[in-house]
Amino acid sequence: MKHKLLWTALFFFVIVAVGGVVAGQQGQPGAVGQRAPADPETQRIVRGFLIAPVPLNLRGKDRALVGLGSYIVNAQAGCNDCHTNPSYAPGHDPYLGEPKQINVERYLAGGREFGPVVSDNITPDEDGKPAGLTFQEFRTLIRTGHEPGEDEILQVMPWPIFKEMKDHDLQAIYEYLRSIPHIDGGDEE
Repeated sequence: MKHKLLWTALFFFVIVAVGGVVAGQQGQPGAVGQRAPADPETQRIVRGFLIAPVPLNLRGKDRALVGLGSYIVNAQAGCNDCHTNPSYAPGHDPYLGEPKQINVERYLAGGREFGPVVSDNITPDEDGKPAGLTFQEFRTLIRTGHEPGEDEILQVMPWPIFKEMKDHDLQAIYEYLRSIPHIDGGDEE
């Protein structure tokens, strides 16, 4: 946890410092003694690192995409609600008035039942592919609702909404999912 906070603080410091220099060179706020506001994408990237509930493996990953992906997964898309079972750690369910804490032991490992449908484990497989999918397969699943090799359309996954995301956002989600730890899931029986 200490390393995560240290890397996040260092990353944020570099972003602010670089933003100040660039803005100062363009004659905008950020000259000596002034602080340039970070652009919205940078703010989302930094926030993504701050809210990632599990340690991230950043080796060989695009750090900006990982941070943005964390922001989308953890602050916008609600992936935890369906792909973590149970979603919150014991005694930390915000819907019960308890302080929120994600269930990191089962984070995105699937196993939540929705009638006859069980959510998939979307953590990386032994090859580092989220849910065992290449980016192209992942993008197709999000855009069409079809898993590779399956004729049925996903009925619970909100792919009709997620399909409207830009490819850049889908790449960020995929890169983030590549960076989280593998967890054996409830859907792997």
